[in-house]
Amino acid sequence: MPYVNIRIAGTLSREQKARIAEEITDTLERIANKPASYTYISFDELPDENWAIAGKLLDEA
Repeated sequence: MPYVNIRIAGTLSREQKARIAEEITDTLERIANKPASYTYISFDELPDENWAIAGKLLDEA
């Protein structure tokens, strides 16, 4: 059973999440032969203040 966790700075729309989930599920089914009904996907959306790159919080950019 594939479990995919997507962590992203900021937020995605419901439409974006649906499209991403569909494409990842299709890819796992097509390439790894995993049934779509067994694939679980979760989205973790984090505020920019909770992410840092090169020593700077993303909300400082």
